[in-house]
Amino acid sequence: MLALATLALLLPGCKSADRVMFQPSPAALVERLPSLEITVDNGPLNTSAGALPEDPQRLFEREVRMNLSDPEDTLRFGTAQLQVVDCRTKRTGKVLQGLQMATFMLPSLLGVPLEWYETDLKAAVQIVSAKGDTLATYTGRGQSRVRVAVYHGYSQTQAHRVADLAALREALAQIKLQLDNDSGRLRGALLAAGPIKRGEGLSTGSLTAPADEQARTAAR
Repeated sequence: MLALATLALLLPGCKSADRVMFQPSPAALVERLPSLEITVDNGPLNTSAGALPEDPQRLFEREVRMNLSDPEDTLRFGTAQLQVVDCRTKRTGKVLQGLQMATFMLPSLLGVPLEWYETDLKAAVQIVSAKGDTLATYTGRGQSRVRVAVYHGYSQTQAHRVADLAALREALAQIKLQLDNDSGRLRGALLAAGPIKRGEGLSTGSLTAPADEQARTAAR
């Protein structure tokens, strides 16, 4: 009980996750795409005990607006669709918890973690024109390892959430590299198809493989 009480007192010293969770990787496309609508399918993240339902939308929207597309415009020339295809999280290092409890959490003051949350996530992004044509599909995989620790890590409630979003951010960074190679072609095709006409609605269902076999898969 003394160890648990000590832990309760110390955990407020854990790092804050707010500043890092929704920061996309800094690189932007050399040739940005025109302004796009954004849709997100959380897939397995809907049942995750880590990321909140709105978290993938917030991260992907910041990625698109900051790094992938032109500044905000009243006209949208298609849709960027994100789908989380697979997500698995495991907790490792629990043997350290026994050590921590046996020593009244004193190793925590030296930066020894309680455990780690490790997330492996696969995501896909489709670029769809205003006419509903799938121009390209890209996939990426991200992995993260986030420590639960006092002062030098995150609390248990934060660590799982941070791990999920860190893995998604890495997957999006892989996808962005592929998009950069295609950005000129995609920009031309999106502009040629014209803007989305309001009221008509653009299909934004589940991702499907493009008919022209232009799907690209990131190296694992």
